[in-house]
Amino acid sequence: MTESLLRFKKQQKYICFDFETEGLNLRYSKPWSLSFLVAEGNKPLKDYDYFLDWPDLNVSPEAAKQTHFSMQKYNSLKSDKLKALEVFDKYLYNEDYLIIGHNIIGFDIYIHNILRLACGKKTDYSYINRVIDTNCLAKSAHSKQDLKRDPNESLTLWQYKLNNYRERGLKTNQKAMLKYYDIEFEDSRLHESLYDVQMTFKLFNKLLWQVEV
Repeated sequence: MTESLLRFKKQQKYICFDFETEGLNLRYSKPWSLSFLVAEGNKPLKDYDYFLDWPDLNVSPEAAKQTHFSMQKYNSLKSDKLKALEVFDKYLYNEDYLIIGHNIIGFDIYIHNILRLACGKKTDYSYINRVIDTNCLAKSAHSKQDLKRDPNESLTLWQYKLNNYRERGLKTNQKAMLKYYDIEFEDSRLHESLYDVQMTFKLFNKLLWQVEV
C-alpha cells in the first residue's frame, strides 16, 4: 500500500502554480501575474513567470502593498495573456500532471477561470480531481482534531471540507508552514508569485511525509 503514496512516486509529474491579482473578488479580480513550475518527483524542472497584459488593470492599494506590485515593472514585463494561458493550460489539462498550490481550491482556480473567460475560453474545471492544495494538507497535518482522509473518500471532497475548516490557533498560511518546517525563505519576497510557487513546492514535499496522499 505504501508504494501507492505520492512520496514514493519519483516519476510523478507536477505543476505548481500561483496567481497575483488586482483584488480578492473571485468573480471579477483580474490576475496580473501567473507563475508556475513543472516538476518530476521532488525535482523542479522548469519555471514560467508571466506578467499578464490588461488595458484596464486596477490593482487595489492593499493588493499592491501585499504583492509588491510596481506599475513600472509591470509595464516593462507584461505580455499577451492568451499566449501565457495557452502555455499554462497545456500542463493544467494534461492528465499526467498533478496540480499543486497553496489555497488554490479557495482562490486560484477561480482566478484561472476569470482569465479563461477574458481570453474567450469556456469555464472548465475538469482538472479539479488532480488538485492537491498544500493549505488543506497542512490543516490535516497540524490540526488538534483527527482530519485524516478516509481511504474511501475522494481526495477532492476531503480537501473541500478542509478548505472550509477553521480551528482556533491553527495557522496554515504559507509563511507559518515554511517556518514550521525550517524551510529557508526571504520574508520580503513572499507574495511574489514565482517565489511563492518555489516555496510551495518545497512545502509540498515536506507535507507528503506528514499526510498520506
